[in-house]
Amino acid sequence: MDYYYQNQIYPVLTPMVIDQARPFPLILDKTLNIGLLLMGKQDHEQVFATIQVPSVLPRIVPVPTEKGSVHMLLEDLIKPKLSELFSSHEVLHSCCYRITKNAAMHVDEEDAEDLLETIEQSLKQRKWGEVIRLEIESSAPREIVQILEEELEVEDAYVFRVHGPVDLTFLSKLGNIEGYNELKFTRIIPNSISELKERSIFDVLREKDILLHHPFQSFDPIVKMVQQAADDPKVLAIKQTLYRVSGHSPIVEALARAAENGKQVTVLVELKARFDEENNIHWARKLEKSGCHVIYGVIGLKTHCKILLIVRKEKDGLTRYVHFGTGNYNDVTANFYTDMGILTSNHQMGEDASILFNMLSGYASADKMKKITIAPHKLRLKFEALIDREIKHAKAGKKAHIIAKMNGLYDKQMIMKLYEASLAGVKIELIVRGVCCLRPQMKDISENITVRSIVGRFLEHSRIYYFYNDGEEEIYISSADWMYRNLSKRVETMGIVEDEGIKEKIKQILDIYLSDNTNAYELQADGGYVPVEIKKRIVNSQMEMLHVMKDEAPKIKICDVLMPILK
Repeated sequence: MDYYYQNQIYPVLTPMVIDQARPFPLILDKTLNIGLLLMGKQDHEQVFATIQVPSVLPRIVPVPTEKGSVHMLLEDLIKPKLSELFSSHEVLHSCCYRITKNAAMHVDEEDAEDLLETIEQSLKQRKWGEVIRLEIESSAPREIVQILEEELEVEDAYVFRVHGPVDLTFLSKLGNIEGYNELKFTRIIPNSISELKERSIFDVLREKDILLHHPFQSFDPIVKMVQQAADDPKVLAIKQTLYRVSGHSPIVEALARAAENGKQVTVLVELKARFDEENNIHWARKLEKSGCHVIYGVIGLKTHCKILLIVRKEKDGLTRYVHFGTGNYNDVTANFYTDMGILTSNHQMGEDASILFNMLSGYASADKMKKITIAPHKLRLKFEALIDREIKHAKAGKKAHIIAKMNGLYDKQMIMKLYEASLAGVKIELIVRGVCCLRPQMKDISENITVRSIVGRFLEHSRIYYFYNDGEEEIYISSADWMYRNLSKRVETMGIVEDEGIKEKIKQILDIYLSDNTNAYELQADGGYVPVEIKKRIVNSQMEMLHVMKDEAPKIKICDVLMPILK
């Protein structure tokens, strides 16, 4: 332990004392720091000091013992050595703390001559943003808290005392520690579509649509589709939206290669994707250097839609191939975000995709789109019309049913419309992973509405909307939640699912989510959540989904049922 400290930690530590000659330093956003209260051994005066826990070193450190090794947090190796770092003073107190700064950027897009450069300049200013939260160990004395409040200009209401380690981001690294296999999830191997291995993806799509459900199915077909298009002499143009991509994106590399191969490549890179601004600026510059047409979206709106269009010259003319989905074109997050997408060569879908990209790059009207609906143009009106249709059926004494799966529900208009539908007798089943401002099961308001949240191994991210429509069922997948920003302040897409086989598969998927009793919590009328009761058999929707997409019976391991037992 001492050897590791002296040779790996000590050389990169920078202890900083605050006094008349040394002002309070700039504390970087979301970095872990140790605050200290010191007293001089000679003058007995108290001073404050701070040390940043080095972010360049692993947070979890293996420490050899007689029985093998244990793992310690980096800050717990530093704290016992603080008296050596401040040898002329006595360490009275020490505690870890972390700040969060306001990351919002206020960019005047209309007056910006170059949006990319403007956002770059705004990013540089972010490190000077106001502190909106201070997390600190629960054992921290009031003296240290008060000093930090004054220096950081943060109110007491925004100080959060943490029982346990400050900054839990290290938890994502625990799975990389060797051994402890009994505590780890079974490794997931996404299902691959054998047909796409044997034939060109374009040949397959000329015959049928393909549903992709990540991470239960591989993200590779999307990557390979762009890669094939980049090298295919028959491909004339590629158009794609990018909101969040990985740090070493194979899709971006393929798009750049396509442009270098002489194809017309248009890429919309959303520069305002929060916390991905720097990454997206990097990719935008790379794509521009490769000869791609890079656009930054519509003034005043974030472009959040997920769509890919490939134009290919074939024997019978030009064919447009489209991927539209619910998730980002990110090959890393596709391993742990549940998202859904459809690959198609449907003529009208291709027409709609062309209109969308012409709207994004120019001033084309979206009025002629038939299969794809976009926000903020018509999506809210479309949802309201679909709900109104179910209300009409319910009032006529017919079966009326809505199932909606999303990440968040806090658009007031949509909530009021759902209450109206409930009062009319429409059965409404909502699967909302995150914030839900609707209250279900309230007498004479929402008695026909149930809300469940599924929080499991994977982050539920797909948006699926089902409407019974008097037996003529309609299913849509979308990039949009029922949130004001999605419906009114962003460019979003929603595409209708028309392939009967895919519709049946999505209905099966929704049924499984609604049967979950492992990861599911039901929202109550008072705003609280309670775990769904296990009545007959254990249903872990995410594990069952894996097997459903492989078309085989589920095999449940003990670790997969640990959660409901604990509940």
